[in-house]
This record gives sequence, structure tokens and C-alpha cells, in this order.
Amino acid sequence: MGLYRALVRPALFGLDAETAHTLAIRGGAALGWAGPLLTALGGRDNPRLACRVAGLDFSNPVGLAAGYDKNGLSLPFLAGLGFGHLEIGSVSADPSEGNPRPRLFRLPEDRSIVVHYGLPNDGAPAIAARLSGLRHMDRGLPVPLGINIVTTNRGPGSACVPDAIIEDYLTSIALLKDSGDYLALNLSCPNTLDGPDFFSVGRHLDTLLAGIAALDVTVPLFLKISALGGVPWIERVLEAADPHPFVSGFIFNLPTGKTLAANLKTPEAIWSAMPGALSGPPVEELINTMIAEIYSRMDRARYAVIGVGGVMDGAGAYRKIRLGASLVQVLTALVFEGPGVVRRINRELATLLERDGIAHVADAVGVDVGV
Repeated sequence: MGLYRALVRPALFGLDAETAHTLAIRGGAALGWAGPLLTALGGRDNPRLACRVAGLDFSNPVGLAAGYDKNGLSLPFLAGLGFGHLEIGSVSADPSEGNPRPRLFRLPEDRSIVVHYGLPNDGAPAIAARLSGLRHMDRGLPVPLGINIVTTNRGPGSACVPDAIIEDYLTSIALLKDSGDYLALNLSCPNTLDGPDFFSVGRHLDTLLAGIAALDVTVPLFLKISALGGVPWIERVLEAADPHPFVSGFIFNLPTGKTLAANLKTPEAIWSAMPGALSGPPVEELINTMIAEIYSRMDRARYAVIGVGGVMDGAGAYRKIRLGASLVQVLTALVFEGPGVVRRINRELATLLERDGIAHVADAVGVDVGV
């Protein structure tokens, strides 16, 4: 990571954030041939890190969060960086341009990214065709592949029509349910620039899950839910999910807006002009609290939690695991620490497990949460 920090990061940070992101994805796509070589050079993961979650086998619990490779363009290369799983998207039924630029910003003092992409993607039909034969269970990738699904962002001012939004999800699920090893549903409505949580009102979540029940989904399905609803929202989600055995677990989404901006080191005059949601260390405490809250209430024999938000090192990953996450994901860490951060997190995590006398990472899940 010394080379990345000394040479690569300064060059990338000299570019607009989205331009740098696009170059990274294109570079990864061009270097897909190197993925197997990187996997071989990286060596085998520490056996302590192997785990089985939602019926899937993972060589380690550290995955790539949705939002980095939105369209599944650079998966073979990314798989070579040491991830235990990859999640692409968010993917919607129809293609979307997302929000107008600029829509991605860096806060270097806080090691944070402000995200306002607005869910641009190529659409489910194109991505399903691209992913043909790539999923882990088809032996196309060395790690499990997740697909994050969302309703189509049709631009500012478009109406949030409940039946249309739910049908959008169901269309994507029908197209993609056999293209990945698991699905994750991004349960927010992106049809306004602020992206309010559509599923937090009425019985929309129940209606969506009832529709999915008719689609014969055979892969694990995770619900990616708001981190701002507190315990009442967690209890409502569990109430809706419990009757549907295809729901395997939960992920917490980034909080919308600048809810957590009060403690930023970056001057307010800078971040207040940036639309979008904070990622990285500023959201870590909130996400960790919500992981512990849902873990303490859910059926632990049935559900699993994927922890994403502020994981920058092995200690951050370990903290989420001890609070109830069976898997963790990174994204912002790639931007600030470089591609070597994935194997570093895994090495640090294995060291922490050994220090604490824990034989396997699964044995650490939820140890800091009461029965």
C-alpha cells in the first residue's frame, strides 16, 4: 500500500472522483486476465477465516460492497484482490443515467466519500447477459457473487407509484435470480434526489416479499435496509421477513443526507455544498449500533448480517463481527488505502482471532451482544 499512497492515490486524487472511479473500473475490466494470477500470488486465506453463511461457503468474510462495480465489468480482476465475495449493483429493471454530475466527492480529512450517484446502471437485461456463467456456483468466479437490486431511478420529479416500484423490483429479480449466488434488495426509493425510504411506510415491504414468493428464488436473499429507523424499523422488518423463508439476512444502508456530519473534520463550507450520503468512518458507529440491535432480536439460526460502513482495517471488521455481522464489506477503504487493503484486513483479522483464542471467525459472531 506504500506505492499506492505515494504514487497512485495522489494521481487519482488529482482527478474528479467519478473520473478516477471510472478509470479504476475500466482498468479492472482490461486486467481481468490477471485475476487468477493475483489469486495464486496472494496465497490461500487463513483457515480461521473460512465460513459458511446462508448456505454459501466463503474463504474469508471480507467482501466488496455494492456501488463499486455497478455493472459487473471487472469481476475477474476484483476476485483476485483477496475478497471473500463480490457484490455488484445496484441494478434496476431498466437502464438509468443516475443523477447529474458532479455526484461523487471525497473528504480526505475524514477518509470519507459523499455518494450521490443516483443508481446509474445498464439495466437488468444487459447485466444478466453479462453475468452468464460467472457466478461462483457455476465455477465462473472463485468467490460468491451477490447482485444488489433496486428500483429504476427515472429522474427528479418522477412519481413514486407503489405498484410500479414493486413491479420494477420483481422484474429485476426474475431476470437476475439465476445470475448470482445471492441477491440483496436495496430497499429505498431513488426516484427523488434525496432518496427517501419508500418501504418504511405502509405495507409496501409485505407486498414486495409476497411478490418474490411467487418467483421461485432459490438463492439466499438479503434485505438492505435503512440505518436510520431505529429499533421500531428493525422490528417492522423482522415482522415482514419472518413468514418468508427465502429471506436469509440483512444489510444496513448508508444513512441519507448529512445526518452524521456534525463531527466531521472537513469544514462545513466544503461538505454542505456536496449532495449525497456519507460513507466510511463517519457512519461506522451508527451502523455498528444497528448491527447489534438487529442481531439481538433476529432468529440467529436463520438470519445473517452483512456489515458494511466504515471498515478500513482488520480491527473495524472484527468489531462488526463481534457485534453480529457474519460477513463484512468494504468500498471506501479501496479508495483511501488501495487494493492491497483487502488482504491486509484479512491478515489483521486472523491475527485478532488468534490473539483472542478464537478458532474460526464464525465463533466470533455476536460475542459482544447479549443472548
